[in-house]
Amino acid sequence: MSGSSTQYLAAARDLRGLIDGGATDDAHVPDATMKALVEAGLAGVLAPREVGGAELPITDALDVFAEVSYADGSAGWCLMASASVTGFFGAWAGDDFARECFADGVPLAAGQFAPNGTARRDGDGWRVTGDYQFGSGIAHAEWVGAGVLTETDGAPDANPDFLLALFPAAQATRTGNWDVLGLRATASEDYQVRDVFVPDSATFDFFAPVRRRGGSLYDLGVLGLTTIGHAGFAVGVTRRAVDELVAIASTKHRMGAASPMRDSERFLVELGTLEGRFRAARAFVYEAFGDAQRAADDGGLTPQHVNAVRQATVHVTQAGADIARQAYLLAGTTALRDCPLQRAFRDLHAGTQHFVTSTAATQDFARDLLTEPET
Repeated sequence: MSGSSTQYLAAARDLRGLIDGGATDDAHVPDATMKALVEAGLAGVLAPREVGGAELPITDALDVFAEVSYADGSAGWCLMASASVTGFFGAWAGDDFARECFADGVPLAAGQFAPNGTARRDGDGWRVTGDYQFGSGIAHAEWVGAGVLTETDGAPDANPDFLLALFPAAQATRTGNWDVLGLRATASEDYQVRDVFVPDSATFDFFAPVRRRGGSLYDLGVLGLTTIGHAGFAVGVTRRAVDELVAIASTKHRMGAASPMRDSERFLVELGTLEGRFRAARAFVYEAFGDAQRAADDGGLTPQHVNAVRQATVHVTQAGADIARQAYLLAGTTALRDCPLQRAFRDLHAGTQHFVTSTAATQDFARDLLTEPET
């Protein structure tokens, strides 16, 4: 895959109408949408160049995820989930598996990487069994991943390893269970894995992945790399929520009000406040990720950089959900009915429930503040 960073953002913008037009809550993201994202090269924005990816700089990848998520939060979520997985395995998997997985370009992938399964040693690989949730994009995925703890055969003082494994989607059994408030079209279903053989080259250590391909971007590790997509999702959907409120206010005249919404001083204060809060949260995102990119380029990426991007992601997601809630209330009964603002409200609130946007990151960020040397 070749091309400039601006090419990928332009491609995402060109697809806005298609993605928005296919947005739904009644089924998974349309096949046509995912096909268009793949054909535009957007599935590979986080994958190393050595495996056919774009390996975009962090803030450029953020821009792409935000643009797709602006058009449809579920499409943006599926894209960022897949791109994160292929970024992981493109950089950290063994050579044999990388050649197989990326033989026909950057594929679509899905999977939950919490260690909800076990891996039993079998020759040059592992037998994986487990029950998983949140297989975002699994309806379109060619490959599915799973987090596992290795069996130690009862050896005293032995600690299991935490591995991430990837295998063909056909070896995972989808079990549904996705009746949810938001991000409905991600089809983030539960799935089962039973005694699936995964070669060593299709696994890596969650806590200490070895970079085999790609640049310093991949030194962010699993959590750091994952935050890129989540932050882009929150930026894009929050931007859409505020824009939808502006569009509604341009024509809406609330019952009993003496003037249209756009002429109400109270509404103007509320709208200006929401816009300011969004811009502040977005600025934190681009500051933290920009600092991480520069540190990575200089060979000086630290755990503190990773914790900062994690906290920026938490902040923009939580703030975005609150901004969308306020926008929903201000829009009145217009937002009560099916519309993009209502969908943004639901999608952002669904996004707040992910581990990546939990207070675990906030605690790590705060500990860094307490241990930083005085200046």
